[in-house]
Amino acid sequence: MGRKAIFEPRAMVPFFPVVGLILGLAVAVFDFVTLYFWPVHVVAILDVVLLVLLTGALHIDGLGDTADGLYGRRPREQALKVMKDSRIGAMGLVAVVCVLAVKWAGLASLGPHRSLLIVIVPAFARSAMIFGIYFLKYGRPDGGTGRPFFENPLDKKAFIFVAIPAILCVFAGLRGIGLMLFFILITGAMVIFYQKRMGCITGDMLGAMVEITEAGLFIVVSAGGI
Repeated sequence: MGRKAIFEPRAMVPFFPVVGLILGLAVAVFDFVTLYFWPVHVVAILDVVLLVLLTGALHIDGLGDTADGLYGRRPREQALKVMKDSRIGAMGLVAVVCVLAVKWAGLASLGPHRSLLIVIVPAFARSAMIFGIYFLKYGRPDGGTGRPFFENPLDKKAFIFVAIPAILCVFAGLRGIGLMLFFILITGAMVIFYQKRMGCITGDMLGAMVEITEAGLFIVVSAGGI
């Protein structure tokens, strides 16, 4: 018998951008093929559905829980308790619908370098989690799905594969440069917001970072001015 597989969450962190690249590549190929059969606004919604299916709606679930928990002026402990509830509330549902709608709008309006941008955006979105883990402490020291990623300080080497989507941006011209700049802005804004609002981060909040960053980048890069 072979050795039992060892689950090492910390060793997985640097590969988040690689996972995003694989997801983006799968969606880009699907997008390229389906554009031969349906108009772009139909293909865009199919792309969004495919992304949800490929990720098992894991980050979508985190987005809904985070929206429910952080909405309003709840104190930190109460917000954490709300996020742990498996049921989705009105704010969570609204957040999920809005983010998916923004993704659809962005994908439906992508211009030049469409396939390349579809590859890059999911990679950047998953890179955002590395920044969340590096700059924020974990909010559930007593246990939680995200705890294994925070057990030891994250080394700067964990950011090494973030360079891949950054390099790919060069091949997308001005849109790629704009995409990279907005990735920095969106990720930085979310880290600052989490720090000021909660002083910590959780697995749900990491998932929300992915979804919001992905939606934000798709809509930004679809703008005619970049």
